[in-house]
Amino acid sequence: MSIPLHQPGGAAAHGATIKDVAGRADVSVATVSRVLNEKGLVRQETVKRVLDAARELNYVPHGGARSLSMRRTSTVGVVLPDLHGEFFSEVIRGIDVASRRRGYHLLVSGSHSDWSEMVAVLIAVRGRVDGLIVMAPELESGQVPSRLPAGIPVVLLNCRAPGTWSIAIDNTSGSRTMMQHLFGLGHREVAFVAGPEGNSDAAERLRGWRDSMAAAGVGNLEGLRIEGDFSENAGYEAGYALLSRGRRPTAVFAANDAMAIGALCALREQGVKVPEEMAVVGFDDIPIARFVSPPLSTVSVEIAELGRRAFELFLEATEPGRQPRLDTVPTHLVIRESCGSRARAPDSERFEPTSHPQEPIEQEELR
Repeated sequence: MSIPLHQPGGAAAHGATIKDVAGRADVSVATVSRVLNEKGLVRQETVKRVLDAARELNYVPHGGARSLSMRRTSTVGVVLPDLHGEFFSEVIRGIDVASRRRGYHLLVSGSHSDWSEMVAVLIAVRGRVDGLIVMAPELESGQVPSRLPAGIPVVLLNCRAPGTWSIAIDNTSGSRTMMQHLFGLGHREVAFVAGPEGNSDAAERLRGWRDSMAAAGVGNLEGLRIEGDFSENAGYEAGYALLSRGRRPTAVFAANDAMAIGALCALREQGVKVPEEMAVVGFDDIPIARFVSPPLSTVSVEIAELGRRAFELFLEATEPGRQPRLDTVPTHLVIRESCGSRARAPDSERFEPTSHPQEPIEQEELR
């Protein structure tokens, strides 16, 4: 015996179709499509009848069919070098919050900083997303445009490249600002734990440290730069390496918070008091930075805001006729206990480095 659609166990139980909704509302399939997609003029009483029918039948539009008819998927692909760590999770959170408010979903993948894997990801998501947000800081800016997939909007995150939609952190300015703060506390021997070779963020933060040291008259940087890779373990090893060298710094500036936290652990194990004997600072202001001991002073990046603005740039890139542009996310200092608050040298020995002009800093809540 056939079961009427309105009874339990009918079409709703087996997955109602758009034809079922049309039949229940006594309209054409085209009218149901116009109502659900908010396209075209439909009388208000008809709209109500269609929506009531869809609700009664628990109708859920078929995403694949809808994508074909509308030529969009309401999905944005996000490709990051890694999915591990607080920085990347905060970026994803920012993109996710912004995208959900605009009715988009995320398809997230990691490239493991390997271009061949990046290409495989781009091929896999083709046709399944309306566009991409790609973080590829290891790529040379000149290589980027020729390697991006054609015919799909792409926003580059933390990578500047001519003729592309890009968003980046003001790394060099942030690094210089932190160095000015350390100089103001009387530090002169400031070691730097660098990020990975070929990473644009790492290179810009290193440039800020090097320029500031040169402006302060510290010409010989031998022994003050330690190689790292943005990991906690690299910072831990750097902490031990710094004390094994003949030139012992009074402050350590790590190119990201993860390495700064690793360095804090190593210095504690060696009985070095922070900040009394050695100051430690980082970059990014990941959530855990305020909870380590001592709490970490750092160059703060609104990481979730970086993700939100990347998504807004993606929406702009999908609009016809818009020209690619670069958006820059500012930084600001967050001073906690790890750098100390007292000058490390008498006033007579203090020096003032050459100042660098700073961009106005804007703080915008994640909306």
